[in-house]
Amino acid sequence: MSSSPSAQADWREYRRRQALVLSQEGWTVGTIATALGVTHGAVSQWLKAAREGGEDALAHHPAPGPAHKLTDAERAELATLLDGRAEAAGLLGDYWTLPRIGTVIERTFGVRYSASHLSRLVRALGFSVQVPERRATQRDEEAIAAWKDERLPTLKKGQSKQATRRWFGWTRVPSLPSPLG
Repeated sequence: MSSSPSAQADWREYRRRQALVLSQEGWTVGTIATALGVTHGAVSQWLKAAREGGEDALAHHPAPGPAHKLTDAERAELATLLDGRAEAAGLLGDYWTLPRIGTVIERTFGVRYSASHLSRLVRALGFSVQVPERRATQRDEEAIAAWKDERLPTLKKGQSKQATRRWFGWTRVPSLPSPLG
């Protein structure tokens, strides 16, 4: 079974409809519950809903809640904006942060998001947090590569096995004679 929300909804709807079919075939509520791996109360609720609202009452209904603030087309446009440079979106400096993304969304689409929801939105668009690697400004890549190719192998060859062992954890401190006798 797939783990997508629509696949779960389809599977649950199928189970509710199956309960109705089994009931119409003369199965008892308890037998249906055991066969479908649900509680007696769940089957009773499904059958009651079907009696009062027909078979359509067993259909999947999306959870209530507010509509998305951005349409699918606007989300796609936002993803394109985030793929580009921040300076192209009218910001100084070429880096993205959540507050800067929120500013761009408000300017472009006229919509405001809380910081927590903005984070969920950005992740839903397929983006993740990136932390820049810290490097010295005077770093010399050629010198580092030469050192790794020439000097490092000679250092490794000269080490004995004992010198390369690392000890972790607690060690016992030797006891010293007591000065009190």
